[in-house]
Amino acid sequence: MSIDLVISAWESINVAKREEASRPLQHETPGSGELILIRHAPIAEPGRLCGRTDLEARIEPARIAALRASLPAPGALVSSPAQRCRQTADALWPERAAVPDPMLWEQDFGAHDGAPHADLPDLGPLDGPGLAAWTPPGGESFADLCARVRPALLNYGRQAEQDAAPVVLVVHAGVIRAALSQVTGAVHAGLAFEIAHLSVTRLRCGPEGPFSVIEAGRT
Repeated sequence: MSIDLVISAWESINVAKREEASRPLQHETPGSGELILIRHAPIAEPGRLCGRTDLEARIEPARIAALRASLPAPGALVSSPAQRCRQTADALWPERAAVPDPMLWEQDFGAHDGAPHADLPDLGPLDGPGLAAWTPPGGESFADLCARVRPALLNYGRQAEQDAAPVVLVVHAGVIRAALSQVTGAVHAGLAFEIAHLSVTRLRCGPEGPFSVIEAGRT
């Protein structure tokens, strides 16, 4: 074999290895699908508790481009109706429109919604179950949020399994923690996860919806 053929074969192997490394991690589980949950981009006005407070996102093109490159093409694309989620979905996949789902709104923090972080009550003394059950005045608890989003997560998980294509949800930290609570089987368990802006959480899904965690909070 000539030296030119050896070099050509070596370059082909290296190209194949680079292409393989660049592909999103795919777990091969027969008869299953993936639910991919992405937290929205940071809000343009940080420092406030935003549940139903509807603020714009701060879109950073370089971060958006890097995130998109790490993700498979969605079989279905859904977002919370909040503009920070819709703007994030539009930036990630400008060629398609995300379907808004009102079931996927963030937790309603009632009287505390929109307040500066410095003005919020100290919930440090509460344990996990107590924190999940705590209800802000005029709002909903994390346990309430879990109950609200559970039917939607079940349906999207079933859709991912049936279509054999990822269903992508661009949503809030609370919704992602609720999904993790649903899979782990303990309401307060989801509160133990850190969910950064533009992080990715992937759930394995079957006929009964999400049933295992592939990865959580990847940035």
